[in-house]
Amino acid sequence: LSICSRTVEPLEYYRRFLKENCRPDGRELGEFRTTTVNIGKCLCSITTADGSALVKLGNTTVICGVKAELAAPAVDSANKGYIVPNVELPSLCAERFRSGPPGEEAQAASQFIADVIENSQMIVKEDLCIANGKLAWVLYCDIICLDYDGNLLDASVFALLAALKNVQLPLVTISEETGLSEVNLKQKNPLIIRKHPVATSFAIFDDTLLIVDPTAEEEDLATGTVTIVTDEEGRLCSVHKPGGSPLTGAKLQDCITRAITRHKEVKKLIDKVIKSITPK
Repeated sequence: LSICSRTVEPLEYYRRFLKENCRPDGRELGEFRTTTVNIGKCLCSITTADGSALVKLGNTTVICGVKAELAAPAVDSANKGYIVPNVELPSLCAERFRSGPPGEEAQAASQFIADVIENSQMIVKEDLCIANGKLAWVLYCDIICLDYDGNLLDASVFALLAALKNVQLPLVTISEETGLSEVNLKQKNPLIIRKHPVATSFAIFDDTLLIVDPTAEEEDLATGTVTIVTDEEGRLCSVHKPGGSPLTGAKLQDCITRAITRHKEVKKLIDKVIKSITPK
């Protein structure tokens, strides 16, 4: 298989591999790239964050920093805090992205993350309220892609979850005498995380063939993509399918089954890393 054919006829080049149930990078169709996660202050670039994580999915590298600030709750949600996710795709992470305001892909990814937070109930906004109608936490979740090689959504959800599990919030009370907030930095508590959503993405080739964890090249050649988000109970939190090839019920069920298996792997990885950084 010459390099020339990959450049001139990339789809035909891929089809030759897919017929043999493998991919040009040596993976099987249902095989994920090597996945690693680093959590916490080892990330010197964002030491100002209250929680941080770096996730690598093959070459795709995503960093997430969570910053907690205090604010007044919205009038119509007096007992709720806020979660504000933002995905950035800087021009440094791949040639396809340009400097300037967020492009369509970054905006779509930010909306996807917001939907996952809402649908999975990973954080219940009522848990972020400190004093009803007076004070609540705002969590700014900045997800920045450092190196883009496909499957941004899986890496982003993973980095977000890992970073949130690293957040420690100081105890905040409101003084009865002055009515002002008092922050006790010596007494910190972890964020209450109710659910652990994990995303699993697939590329669809020639309308029928499913491959997991696609690279950027595979995404470009695919006739569609689908991302399944599940929680630790195997509950379906989200199905994200931006157009492309339709999926039969059987194929979708197959994706969900694989996503549930993937969830166990990711959760095990996070738990292992958190255990290794927790003071004995």
